[in-house]
Amino acid sequence: MISIRKIGVIGRTYRHLNRYRQILATLFKYGFGDLVELLKIEQYIEIGLQLISKKRRERLEKLSRAQRVRMALEELGPTYIKLGQILSARPDLVPVEFIREFEKLQDKVAPVDFSKIKEIIETELGQPLENVFQSVDPDPKASASIGQVHQGLLTSGEKVAIKVQRPAIEKIIEIDLEIMLHLATLMERHIEELAFHRPVTIVEEFARTIEKELDYTIEASSMERVSAQFLSKPTVYIPKVYRDFSTRKVLTSEYIEGIKINDIDALKTAGLDLEKLTNLGTEIVLSQVLEFGFFHADPHPGNIFALPGNVICLLDFGMMGAVDRGRREQFVDLIDCIVRHDEARAAQILLRFTSWEEEPDIRRLEIDVADFIGRHLYKPLKDIEIGKLLQHLLEIASNHRMRIPPDIFLMFKALATVEGVARRLNPTFDFFSKAQPFIKKVKLARISPSRVTSDIFQILENTYEFMVDFPKDLLEIARSIRQRKLSVTLVLKDMQTMLATHDQISNRIAFAIIIASLIIGSALIVISNTPPLFYGISMIGIIGFLAAAVMGIWLLVAIIKKGRL
Repeated sequence: MISIRKIGVIGRTYRHLNRYRQILATLFKYGFGDLVELLKIEQYIEIGLQLISKKRRERLEKLSRAQRVRMALEELGPTYIKLGQILSARPDLVPVEFIREFEKLQDKVAPVDFSKIKEIIETELGQPLENVFQSVDPDPKASASIGQVHQGLLTSGEKVAIKVQRPAIEKIIEIDLEIMLHLATLMERHIEELAFHRPVTIVEEFARTIEKELDYTIEASSMERVSAQFLSKPTVYIPKVYRDFSTRKVLTSEYIEGIKINDIDALKTAGLDLEKLTNLGTEIVLSQVLEFGFFHADPHPGNIFALPGNVICLLDFGMMGAVDRGRREQFVDLIDCIVRHDEARAAQILLRFTSWEEEPDIRRLEIDVADFIGRHLYKPLKDIEIGKLLQHLLEIASNHRMRIPPDIFLMFKALATVEGVARRLNPTFDFFSKAQPFIKKVKLARISPSRVTSDIFQILENTYEFMVDFPKDLLEIARSIRQRKLSVTLVLKDMQTMLATHDQISNRIAFAIIIASLIIGSALIVISNTPPLFYGISMIGIIGFLAAAVMGIWLLVAIIKKGRL
């Protein structure tokens, strides 16, 4: 298990210097040498940077920054590929152009020798392979960065898919995470424009997400939960999980032989109804998103199989999304406002389910939403593409420095992905007409008698709790003030600027008074012929006049430099 607390505990004597050098060399190779220099990393690994500098390659100037980052991640290997894939679903952490590039990352790596896989299975299950399986195909069906899948046959005769974690993958990921966190800390410290994207938060979020992916019992639970959603629907099939033969590092599930949903020729040859499959696949995702609030977040063609009898089977439950009732209702309201061309309300809802550090200009946001509606919605609903809507919505949020939460983005992405699959099967597919009954159901559920009654009781309960707790809280505050445990810091916006301006004005007035005093005093000294004299004029008076002249010129230059006389 990855120890989050241990990440970043690297002293000046790095335990993973070779890996660090490899990462820095890759950054130089793809044109990020300026970034490495800004990080002031030479004070941490002096020798490493000197060695890298000698091997510095020509920068890839023709490619965008996002493209070069994606290529660097691919070269750095499994952990970094997985980082890019996870970030492709996090518009709250990375800009839109990077999301587009990270979606292209392919998680395919060379398979591990079966002897090592066998050793992991036996260690995890606590018994010899032969006691559980009649046979296991040594050639994997799929090989990814975290694990690989083998086909097997249980002693009971059932065909199974055995997903096995790669050996020592946790240790490899832990090393990369340590280095990632250290680099992220330097970025926040030294590069202001990158600090906005919170690189340390990105690494911490990645650590939490990858830790879940390394635990196959979580994926097994997701499979069982989705299976329970569709128990009464015979046209939907979820592979069975064999809990007795599954652990954190081994997942044994039913082996499914079907046709990939995008293999149109094979579907037609098998006599399957493309229109039925299209409608069913869309209904599955819509019901998961809008009805259950727990959904398959990566329904691409490789994860959807068609089975005989026009049955759809979902595979690979490693990436799941979850949205609560409030979020689902906000999403439905947003879609409703967009369809009704109500840009003001759409902008308000967009504000409600995004986060920001500085509140966006609501008028400018309304103008951008109106442009969004005009560009996409003034045409037949069947011609509207969810994928393009999502892309444009992300751009609007990014332009206003608003962050769309990952659960909302995953929901959009799942709907856009299934729409793309549906349009391949049926080019005239109308997504909005299929979504309409689900949207209507969500809206009606909000005003159902049981829901209204439940909400009223919840409000009464919250009010009662507030009335009970508020006096206690006031007493606690008063006690803290008496014991001097509570202090209040008042920060007035722009007060520092006002005080600085006030000081500047005061200094100029004081300076002017001193100059005037020098002139008047010097004049009196000259009139009184105070010795010593120079050609009959008091030397002290002349010095006073010169000092006043220098100070006057100095004050005038300072005022002109400020641009205000």
